[in-house]
Amino acid sequence: MAAGPAAIDLLDWADIAAQLDRDGYALLPKMLTPQDVQALRRLVAAPGGLPGVPAAGSGLGQGDFFHISAAAFAPLAAWRAALYRHLAPIANQWNERLGLVRRYPAELQDFLEHNLEAGQARPRSCLIRMTEHDYLALHQRADGEHVFPLQCVGLLSRPGEDFSGGEFIMTEQRPRMQSRPMVLPLQCGDAALIPTAQRPIKGGKGYYRARLKHAIGRVKGGERIGFELFFHDAS
Repeated sequence: MAAGPAAIDLLDWADIAAQLDRDGYALLPKMLTPQDVQALRRLVAAPGGLPGVPAAGSGLGQGDFFHISAAAFAPLAAWRAALYRHLAPIANQWNERLGLVRRYPAELQDFLEHNLEAGQARPRSCLIRMTEHDYLALHQRADGEHVFPLQCVGLLSRPGEDFSGGEFIMTEQRPRMQSRPMVLPLQCGDAALIPTAQRPIKGGKGYYRARLKHAIGRVKGGERIGFELFFHDAS
């Protein structure tokens, strides 16, 4: 499917919400067309493209981040707004289950205005390029006054052809339990919706909070390019 707003509106959002509750993530197979994939890949490959920021500088591992704004890639703003519109009710339900008072507005622009008022105006969404021996350690991007509890990640390279290794990994820590590891089976053009830092899980006495982090395993060979799309901006 194309990642345009109309196609995003046609997704089975009841099933996506059920996947998030059951598995802690929801897969969006072939969310990006081959044309979308190539256009995003060109942003990190073309001379004079986006400037890269080494992951080592933030202590996250090895690889390069390329922060991407709507100005750099026009469809980005439409994707964010369309996804957010469907995710805001899920986010509000999660906060209600966890007893949190914050509620998210129905439209992304209103949420971003709250970000701006809090000094969060820098694009957080990014492309991530990794080559042999690169990896990203377990982390979460939940800093700032206004943090949206869901984000979108995706893959722009072909596993087994463009690169080997580099699995997308999540861990979920539940109270008084060992961390639960998950490997997302992403293919080129696939995306997934994941919690930014936490999610509610139903227990015997109501809902409790599970904390999540994600990572990318060491790339064994080739070049892996992926993306992280956030709905809140950075300070």
